[in-house]
Amino acid sequence: MVNIDTMVGDCMIVQMTRSTIPIDSAPAPRPAVAKAAIIADLRASMAELKCIGSERLVRQGISMTQLHVLHLLDHHGEMPMSRLAEMLDVSLSNGTGLIDRIEERGFVERIRVPSDRRMVMVRLTPAGRQTLEEIEIIREQVLRRVLDRLDATQLTGVARAMADLREAVAATLTGTDAHHHAAVSQGRD
Repeated sequence: MVNIDTMVGDCMIVQMTRSTIPIDSAPAPRPAVAKAAIIADLRASMAELKCIGSERLVRQGISMTQLHVLHLLDHHGEMPMSRLAEMLDVSLSNGTGLIDRIEERGFVERIRVPSDRRMVMVRLTPAGRQTLEEIEIIREQVLRRVLDRLDATQLTGVARAMADLREAVAATLTGTDAHHHAAVSQGRD
C-alpha cells in the first residue's frame, strides 16, 4: 500500500524538479515516482475540468449527485430505477427521492415497462442531454485555451503521450478487464 505522505512528497519533488531543471537535462525519475506524479497530475487536472462545467449547475441548484446521475444515464443509457440506486450505492427510496428532484427540473423521466408495470425505467430527457452537452462545450473551450498555451513541440509531445496512454488503456481493458468493464456498463456486474 502506498503511503499518501510519501506519494505527496514524491509528487512535490517531481513538480519542483520540473520547474527548476530543463526537461532535456533532467534525470529520469524512478518509475514509481513518475507514475505517482502522473496520477496526481491527471487527478488534479480532471478534478479541475470536472468542476468547470459543474459549478454553473450547482449555482442553478443542481447537486453534484444529480449531475452524477445525468452522467450515468448518458453513459449507460436508460436503466431500471433499482439498478440506478445500486450504482449510486443508495437505497431505492433515496434513489427515488433523488430522481424526483431531477425529474422536477425536466432532466430525466420515468417510464413504466408495459409488460411489467412494477419496473420503472429512468432515462435522460432532451433537456438533460442538452445540459450535459453545454457542460462539455464549456470544458472543451477551456481545454482549447489550455492547449493554446503550449508551443508546437509541446503539443506534439502531449499528442504522442495521449495516444500512448489511450493504447495502454485499451490494452489493459482486454481480456478479464474488458469483460468486467462491459458487464458493468451493461448492468451485469
